[in-house]
Amino acid sequence: MMKRKNHLWIAVLILAILIFFILRFTLFYIRSDGFSGLSMFLPILLLCFILFAIGMSASFAVWVYLDCKKRGDDPILWPLVIIITTPFIGLLIYFLRRSEIKQTCPACGRRISLRAKYCEECGTRITTTKEVYEIMANKKTHHLRLIIIGAICMVLAVLCLTGFIVTAATGNGVNTDVTSNERIWNPGVITNNRDAYVNGVWDLDFRHASDGFVEEVTMSIHDPEKEYLYADINCGKVPEGSSLTLWLVQNDTVQSVDVTSLSEPLEYSLAEFAEGDIFVRLQINGVEDVNSEIFIR
Repeated sequence: MMKRKNHLWIAVLILAILIFFILRFTLFYIRSDGFSGLSMFLPILLLCFILFAIGMSASFAVWVYLDCKKRGDDPILWPLVIIITTPFIGLLIYFLRRSEIKQTCPACGRRISLRAKYCEECGTRITTTKEVYEIMANKKTHHLRLIIIGAICMVLAVLCLTGFIVTAATGNGVNTDVTSNERIWNPGVITNNRDAYVNGVWDLDFRHASDGFVEEVTMSIHDPEKEYLYADINCGKVPEGSSLTLWLVQNDTVQSVDVTSLSEPLEYSLAEFAEGDIFVRLQINGVEDVNSEIFIR
């Protein structure tokens, strides 16, 4: 009966790990508007990384669960620590804090060291049993198979993640074409930025960005003949040769406007576009300390 309960907890633990990573993957997918603009190779690498990470976390968490049962530690708390803090940090904390394997005092039931001659609680003399001798003699790591599986999954997860990062950083399989009708993925960085699109108004502020970095949102045109795109943009620093370009992309219709040094808010007609969604993009090339507010009305 006890063994069946142990297996049930292990199954619940693995299920919790799966749910945890699936939720994280789903949130990433939603926040990233899917994988438009990426080759299939990158999502496959990312999916493999997640699966191997799940295998790694599950293997190490189950091993810690069994080790806790052996040492009399909390078999629920420590596996959860492994999952929440990742195996790298969780295992380090566990090995620093885990208890030694103990025996039970036959007189008062207190957990005492295997090497103890007397009980710390009641003073009863402890006779070392054959079972205790076997535990002390057997110093091999228990359930080694779980550790091996976890280590293999860890190596494969690192390889997949490295492949994903290198491929994305080099631009292979990543859409960086500012005129594309798919999402733009940037291999560069942007610092101190505030990017919010609320109630049809896009507020973008940033300190600095890599050359060619593109920020974008998808807006909706309801009446092209009457609607305009308004852009109030201020570039705090404009080094020589730098620029900030506003791009409007809808299928084969592509328009661009240099908004580096606007003396007043831009009012741009949308008559050349059709009703429906339109990509609104800012391509950053060297400008700094930028504040912008863009919307359609």
